[in-house]
Amino acid sequence: MLRILIADDHIVVRRGLKQILFDEFPTAQIEEAGDAEELLKKLFKAEFDLVISDLSMPGRSGLDSLQQIKQSYPKLPVLILSVHSEEHYALRVLKSGGSGYLNKDSAPEELVKAVRQVLMGKKYITASVAEKLAASFDKSSDKLPHEVLSDREFEVFKLIASGKSITDIAGTLSLSITTISTYRARIMEKMNLHTNADLTLYAVENKII
Repeated sequence: MLRILIADDHIVVRRGLKQILFDEFPTAQIEEAGDAEELLKKLFKAEFDLVISDLSMPGRSGLDSLQQIKQSYPKLPVLILSVHSEEHYALRVLKSGGSGYLNKDSAPEELVKAVRQVLMGKKYITASVAEKLAASFDKSSDKLPHEVLSDREFEVFKLIASGKSITDIAGTLSLSITTISTYRARIMEKMNLHTNADLTLYAVENKII
């Protein structure tokens, strides 16, 4: 029996995904998790054939959860769903061990196609992501400033650019204020920017927020 675990902090999204999957896999056993912590707890208690997870949930970031899942269950396929553009996250997800990245605006048929593909042990990527993935291995290609950030730095950068304070970000990521301030300093240095306003402007111009 196919066992799928869906993780998303919006119950309407989870129920919608379940209906799409039940239409295609009527005998599947599908469980839900409302945040990253619940996702990890359920994984430790039972075996699943596939995880479908949102990238942005309360608490631990989606990339952090993905990396922890792959450390404990390296062969478990994880399909990431998100409202964020694949241009900025798909490569990070794939490089962190994810089996695929799908925008939530995608048609139900695309979700089913992605699920079938990752269940066969393959990666699911769009043509544009494939092109960027190829370019990322080309040492002569130029990277944009935000592309040199680590996953955690990128997460902090996005939160700062969205107007979150250092204190708010520390609470969201369950890290100390000092740690977040250190990340901010690294981000500024790597991107050659100086103020939070600079980060926000950069993020808007590059359609990151």
